[in-house]
Amino acid sequence: MIPAYQEAGRLPATVERIVAWLADRRDWLPSEIVVVDDGSSDGTERAVPTATPPGVEVRFLRHPVNRGKGAAVRTGMAASRGRWVLISDADLASPIEELERLREASGPRTVVAGSRAVDRRLIQRRQPWYRDLMGRGFNLLVRLLAGETVHDTQCGFKLLPGELARRLAAVQRLDGFAFDVELLARARRLGFSVAEVGVRWSHVEASRVSPVRHSLQMFRDILRIATWRVTGELARDGEIPR
Repeated sequence: MIPAYQEAGRLPATVERIVAWLADRRDWLPSEIVVVDDGSSDGTERAVPTATPPGVEVRFLRHPVNRGKGAAVRTGMAASRGRWVLISDADLASPIEELERLREASGPRTVVAGSRAVDRRLIQRRQPWYRDLMGRGFNLLVRLLAGETVHDTQCGFKLLPGELARRLAAVQRLDGFAFDVELLARARRLGFSVAEVGVRWSHVEASRVSPVRHSLQMFRDILRIATWRVTGELARDGEIPR
């Protein structure tokens, strides 16, 4: 599934590339590509190709207003129907071909997290130094406060068992970019393991991340996850107080 916000310029090529890749691999068919438009105003809906070869379906869902990447991913996971769910960014910073790397580490009780930290030689185009520094600082907070051992929680390329994805969609609460950390934490509390796998990755310009605003939001959300760990809320399937 692909969360999208103001992606009219990139989505056509992204969806077409994924469709072409899937069509040549019978072991991944049938497949669906679920695009969730998070309240875009640039015509993202009209940019999504709908003509697909047999065995590949493109489904489009839309939030009437912008709610955040975490909310879009949650909507896509809830609507998914497959045995496996891949979360991929709209810019394909990690190429769809890297899905094979994730599959090698997958299992019925395993979440596979694509990572830029496992083998930095796989980074084909590095992000600006200040973004890299912010990412390292965020991961340090995640390790200290949320207890997460994955070295790169924010790479937007993860493979989950479908049933787990739909279960997590019902209980996750974070709407912003820290949703990845919550996803991994909740999966572990449900008895799933997490495998971190190095993937090819290239920095793509036109990021939707605001360094100051989103950094503050992510810090707040990590504190919430840390609190949920202490109170036991992460282990519950019911509502999480906001």
